[in-house]
Amino acid sequence: MKKVTINTLRKMKQAGERISMLTAYDASFARLLDRSGIEILLVGDSLGMVVQGHDSTLPVTMDQMVYHCAAVSRATEHAHVVGDLPFGSYQASADEAVKNAMRLVSEGGAEAVKLEGGAEYAEVVRRIARAGVPVMGHIGLTPQSVHKLGGYVVQGRSEEKAQKLIADARALEDAGCYALILEMMPADLAAEITASVDIPVIGIGAGAGCDGQVLVCYDLLGMNPDFAPKFVKKYLDLAALIGGAVAKYRDEVKQGAFPGPEHSFSSSPEPQKHLPQLYSIPGKG
Repeated sequence: MKKVTINTLRKMKQAGERISMLTAYDASFARLLDRSGIEILLVGDSLGMVVQGHDSTLPVTMDQMVYHCAAVSRATEHAHVVGDLPFGSYQASADEAVKNAMRLVSEGGAEAVKLEGGAEYAEVVRRIARAGVPVMGHIGLTPQSVHKLGGYVVQGRSEEKAQKLIADARALEDAGCYALILEMMPADLAAEITASVDIPVIGIGAGAGCDGQVLVCYDLLGMNPDFAPKFVKKYLDLAALIGGAVAKYRDEVKQGAFPGPEHSFSSSPEPQKHLPQLYSIPGKG
């Protein structure tokens, strides 16, 4: 597989080839997703909810994003890696935004950054792009503005709000965004926005008319049985599989069935090459 770049994504849109995108937060998941051929890995601030246990993305810090970006980028060979700019890292000033975007690239190994907001952040996008960091936009439902929006609700249902989102998409493209995420909006509006810009548009809860789709990897794998929004398709019930495996391990430990002879070392010397590899080494599987 060839390395996916922003030029790759642009050509995919032009050719009508759909783009697949998933979130990743650590090296183990990143390696698996990368080898599966996913084009874009997003180190999302959604880690605040699915990894840290918060009820929103707002508590995630810049240092935490750098840490998780570095873990993902170290294990990724082919996918395009995008890092989220967390709440408070770009809203105060363009100078602060540029500094933090450069941190995600220089320290975190990300190849691009993503930020939420429409035309009001066009100058911030322009400044970051001018500094040499590609920027992915994000409009519609913007989780960092959850309190302002009144919760996690569908955006753009009125004509006025729909026109605002169309204008936002064009403003972000004009400012230098190389791609755009549309979250939780009517499918016909998302299709109209996708057709109105030349950059790739990735949807989540925005219908099939976008150039690609993104999901939180934990949602796709069914790791939280209590979370089932309309726009998520669970391709695996991993919560049940993990629960079953752990229960079997617990039972075998209590019954003395694990470890068995095949999992134990003998008193006679064994060649070093037969010792188990306890931890995965990047690039070694």
